[in-house]
Amino acid sequence: MKQIQSIFIGLILLIFSGNVYSQDLDALLNAETKPTVDYATATFKASRIINGHSIEQMKKKQLDFRISHRFGTLNSGAYGLWGLDQSVIHFSLEYGLKDWLMVGIGRGSYNKTYDTFAKFRLLRQSTGEKWMPVSLSYFTSVELNTLKFPVRPEGASNYFSSRLAYVHQLLIARKFNDKLSFQLSPTFIHRNLVKSELDQNDIYSMGAGARYKLSKRLSLNAEYYYTYNPNSEFLDTRYYNACSVGVDIETGGHVFQIMLTNSQGMREGSFIPQTTGDWLDGGIHLGFNISRVFSFQKDKKW
Repeated sequence: MKQIQSIFIGLILLIFSGNVYSQDLDALLNAETKPTVDYATATFKASRIINGHSIEQMKKKQLDFRISHRFGTLNSGAYGLWGLDQSVIHFSLEYGLKDWLMVGIGRGSYNKTYDTFAKFRLLRQSTGEKWMPVSLSYFTSVELNTLKFPVRPEGASNYFSSRLAYVHQLLIARKFNDKLSFQLSPTFIHRNLVKSELDQNDIYSMGAGARYKLSKRLSLNAEYYYTYNPNSEFLDTRYYNACSVGVDIETGGHVFQIMLTNSQGMREGSFIPQTTGDWLDGGIHLGFNISRVFSFQKDKKW
């Protein structure tokens, strides 16, 4: 009788211990299969596609020191060493205040322009528990032209506000796979002062840019800005849509971009409304951007 009781008690304990083990196993499997959110990364290699901003920005406490250079036009011929005798340059410091907020200041020799900007990340492309098909950022900048005012009729006034131009832009990007990324950049530019009453103070433009990854450290980029209301047929100077192609080369902490573009200006307020180069006539500028990123984030202690 005692043997039967012992066997019965042992069976009960085995059943209950099996249930407890099964519950622990179910909890472990549920933890391992908990829904996650996977965000798209490295949609573009740098914060610029070529001239225009990309969806990328500095993380919190990261500083990007950028040097941009554009030479003269290739159609200047041997006398101008195919543009190498002439050049403009732009320096900028761009900092991540937050992972979603980047600010920057810069100065360029083209029109002796100072500029400042902010870029806000609004949405991130993601899959998993949270699905978002595109990344979205808002970019805004102010540009200050410091060229000397031309001689004006007696009694006419020159205002500081006349030197200012404002840019507003949405950056809408999607990374289709490990190789291909695409971005649309609807843009609005307001210039307080233009050369004549036939010119436009308000400019509307649609930018499109793409990146194709060729290898781990090399990619091919293209960029085009279509301006809806240039009004250039009534002006002394003919303006064209900005069109550029280039390559990105990553070398450790540097990103080196080399390009061909019909724009010598390197900020939205200049290269979108004031591009004078004609690709079909050799009005093409060789140029490059160099980006060096510094991190001020303290290393975590484990």
